[in-house]
Amino acid sequence: MTQPILTLDKLSIGFQRTNALALTRKGQETVEQVTHDVSLQLYRGETLALVGESGSGKSVTANAILRLLPQRSARYLSGSVHYDGIDMLQCSERDMRHVRGNRIGMIFQEPMMSLNPLHKIGRQLCEVLALHRGMRQAAAEKRAVEWLKKVGLRDAEKRMQAYPHELSGGERQRVMIAMALINEPELLIADEPTTALDVSVQAQILDLLKQLQQEIGMAMLFITHDLSIVKKLADRVAVMQLGRLVETGTRDDVFHRPQDPYTQQLIASDPSGRPVEANGQAPTLFDVSQLKVWFPIKGGILKRVKDHIKAVTDVSFQLQKGHSVGLVGESGSGKSTTGMAILRLLESEGGIRYNGNDIAKLDRKGMLPYRSQLQVVFQDPFSALNPRMSVAQIIGEGLTVHHTLTDEETDQRICEAMREVELDPQTRHRYPNEFSGGQRQRIAIARALVLKPAFILLDEPTSSLDRTVQRQVLELLKNLQAKYQLSYLFISHDLSVVKSLCHYTVVLKNGRIVEQGDTERLFTQPQEEYTKQLVSLSSV
Repeated sequence: MTQPILTLDKLSIGFQRTNALALTRKGQETVEQVTHDVSLQLYRGETLALVGESGSGKSVTANAILRLLPQRSARYLSGSVHYDGIDMLQCSERDMRHVRGNRIGMIFQEPMMSLNPLHKIGRQLCEVLALHRGMRQAAAEKRAVEWLKKVGLRDAEKRMQAYPHELSGGERQRVMIAMALINEPELLIADEPTTALDVSVQAQILDLLKQLQQEIGMAMLFITHDLSIVKKLADRVAVMQLGRLVETGTRDDVFHRPQDPYTQQLIASDPSGRPVEANGQAPTLFDVSQLKVWFPIKGGILKRVKDHIKAVTDVSFQLQKGHSVGLVGESGSGKSTTGMAILRLLESEGGIRYNGNDIAKLDRKGMLPYRSQLQVVFQDPFSALNPRMSVAQIIGEGLTVHHTLTDEETDQRICEAMREVELDPQTRHRYPNEFSGGQRQRIAIARALVLKPAFILLDEPTSSLDRTVQRQVLELLKNLQAKYQLSYLFISHDLSVVKSLCHYTVVLKNGRIVEQGDTERLFTQPQEEYTKQLVSLSSV
């Protein structure tokens, strides 16, 4: 049998936690252990998927392979990491620099955090080649352009001169893949490389990785919490929970014959079920007609309008009371712009009627009476919640703006809202950083719910959550909708989530409606080619 290219043997990792007691007693430290006796083997040409929820130890394990954990706080408590005969935990930093980016490439989860915002894409790619291959500028630039083309980046020569912020999320991820593979490594570590990407971009990147893997013959350690990706990509699967490996096996064994209860729970956590029962004769809450949002491009000395960015053009749909409408499409299709426009948070043209009232031309003051009825839950709860405010202040902020209540009444309403989203009111004086991702999203929902709205705009509220947490949040949204007859406009690129929650779906592409209709019919009998493509890629 062939020898594994990578072996982790009973690897245990901890982090030093600074506390007052440790500071007063020199030579003593408090170490919190985060992984326990992790053993893995990876063979040449193989893809091993490392799966589990946030906090399970996946990324810590992957970063330990290349010794990328913080040197001051990370502690390798026991075990070993061997790569092609090299003891990675014992070799010198000089030897590690030869391995990193050369023999082992790594794609990080958030490319905007990994790419240098001050340097152009071309310079960053050429730097890798100069460091590991000693290439001169001209040769390095030629090879960099070749790899940008290979990863499917359009106008590769022009993009060499672009800064990271000038690229879309999918484009930045492609640059990260090119940077990780440009030296044709023997092993690629991919840490959540497709999180929050559209299904079409995600599929392109997965196909690209498989193609390049066959061309180069490299091994791949793929870290993810999305089991639909694992089904398409992995040869073997390792499941982690709370820092421990609970199950390892072939893809078919893990998915069709899971042994551990946690693995069974993960597999059962994919979004399922149907939208809540809704009255088909319910009155219309929102009637949107011929909505248009064009952003002017100005130029010249007089700053005259030269052209427009046509974000949304001629979008029309209706949302009934107690119903959910899904807006789906790729990044840049106009989903979020549509949502912001109907809430009058962006200037627009066309008709917007809310509860029979024309709100299309209302200014900020005119919209004030409606604001408490129209609420928003954003994609990233950590960014949307003020870290300097306690949970009670965050949830209660809207009450102080829209209502005149005593402190006791405000506190009572805050506690009620927290119970509605299954949070302990005793934690209301804590801060957002003291909660998990799923709990922070519940706080964001409670902030919207406390004003007893008729409508909530949900902008990708589950895309960054683990599948198990995502399922819990979806069930919560359904229960609240059934209890209070809430209407949702749900923006998402995950069609399985849309199918579970939405009664009606609108498909957008390049700011225009491609197709719309009953969700069940749209997913089982799509008429347009673009919709068929989205449905096939999502496997709904």
